[in-house]
Parts: sequence; structure tokens; C-alpha cells
Amino acid sequence: MKNLEILIIFARVADMKSFTLAAESLGIQKGRVSMVVRELEREVGATLLHRTTRTVQLTEDGRAFYSRALDLLSAAEELKSMFSLEGMSLRGRIRVDMPAVLAQSVVIPALPELMEAHPELELELSSTDRRVDLVQEGFDCVVRLGPIVDETLIARPLGHLRMINAASPRYLERFGVPQTIDDLINQGHRMVHYIRNFGSKPDGWAYPTEDGYKSLMLPGTVRVNSVPDYHEAGLAGLGLIQGGYSSLLPHIKRGALVEVLPDLPPEPLAAFFVVAHRRNLSQRVRAFMSWTEEILKPYFD
Repeated sequence: MKNLEILIIFARVADMKSFTLAAESLGIQKGRVSMVVRELEREVGATLLHRTTRTVQLTEDGRAFYSRALDLLSAAEELKSMFSLEGMSLRGRIRVDMPAVLAQSVVIPALPELMEAHPELELELSSTDRRVDLVQEGFDCVVRLGPIVDETLIARPLGHLRMINAASPRYLERFGVPQTIDDLINQGHRMVHYIRNFGSKPDGWAYPTEDGYKSLMLPGTVRVNSVPDYHEAGLAGLGLIQGGYSSLLPHIKRGALVEVLPDLPPEPLAAFFVVAHRRNLSQRVRAFMSWTEEILKPYFD
């Protein structure tokens, strides 16, 4: 199994297109990474990587070797775990990215139980609202909400995240509790506007109809470009908000938010586990994905 370390190092350099980034992600010295790859090329008798001052690219021989290396690493991982007992402790590092509010409201509160069961597991959890680069940034898997636009990635559906409407009690005291879509206009309601890029047109208030989902543009004086800020604006009474049931439920339970128009929720968001390769997923990554899927089930339609 030790000789497979050479292939692991080579594959990581090929994935990240960088000796430096590969070394950092593996926790070893850059010089060792370079030496291992040079010795591998000498042993196989072919140049596997084109090196420039800016990036590292696979050669034609390198692409063929890389594909077979992934197959071998995947088979070796399965071989090591084929006699593993159910509940065997997981070990090693996992690097994961997911939306911040999902991590804060669901995943992190459940982590103590997971880490207690697997004390040798090391989790690097990134919680951002940007789309990270799985390969360049060395992520084992990510959770994404909404459509997957990169066809080179492998996406596994998790379900559809339930969405709800909410407002703070202080806001509802001022504007009233809407019962219908017409009330949103007649009672003079306003919404907090979420936009990914300032200068772009914000989405309106989404609601279901017999012909699908439509959008009503409500007035609002506050625009934000991060989901946590969007929720905080709703909590501050600056307007109505629409968000994931999982992230808004803690605020509703403590009375900081009130669900409104429960019969007219926004369209659920499709959720996916995304990986760069279907092959070469370690046992610990597969186990973490299964655990995450289980704790998210109550919040999916």
C-alpha cells in the first residue's frame, strides 16, 4: 500500500495543476512532491507533466497514466475496506464546502456526535456562498443548492430543500400579517432584496400558482449579497424574507421570526453532493456524504 502513495501524490498534482498546492493539501514538503513525480516519470519512461512557471498540465501520456492511476487507487481503497466492520472508526482528513447557513444551522450542531464516534477524523469545513473550484482548491466534495452548471463535475441529487416565507414580529406589528398575495401589495409590504452582484436586478417575491412559480416585485430599501446578511436583515425587521426551512427554523423556534404565507412557499431548491470524480472516493468521504445526507433529510421535500 505504501507504493500507492506515489500515485496519490501524482494524482493530486494533476488535479490541482500545482506542486505547491498539492504539497499543501497533502501536508508534505513541495520538494518531496517534485522528487516523487520525477522518480515516477523516470520509472515509467515517459514525461507525465508539462511544467511552466504558472501551471502544470498533463501530457498525452500523462492523461492516459492518470486515468489508470485513478482506477488503481479506487480499487485499492475498496480492497482496504472490504473486510471493515460496520461502525469502524474513520480516520484522515476530509475537505468539504457547503453554503454557510446550511453549515451553521444543521451540520455544525450535529458534528460533535460524528467527531466523537470518529476521533481520528479531521474535517476541514469551508462555508462560503461562492462556487469553489473542487480541483484547484482540493475539495473532496461540496454541497450545492440550485442548478449545476459545470458539466464536468459529478452531481448526486440530495433532494429539494424546503423554502419558507418569514418576517420578524416587529415587522409584522408594523405592516400586518399577510394572508394572500394581494395583501403584500394592499398592506404596503416590503422585502429584503438578495442579489449575487450589486448592479444586477434583484429577484422578486416568489410564489406558486397553478401555472408554476411566479415573481412579484415588492419595494425594499436594503440589498445584500450574502445569505447570512439577508437573514440578519429579516431578523432586524427590515422586510420580508424567503429562505431555507433548515436555516430559518432555529429563529422561528426562539420567536425571532414568524412564518408567513405558509400555503404559498417559494420553489424548493434542488440540492446536490458534487465531486470532481466518481472514482477514487475514499471510504471516509463516502461515509461523510451518507452522514450528511441523513441529517439533512428532515429539511428536504
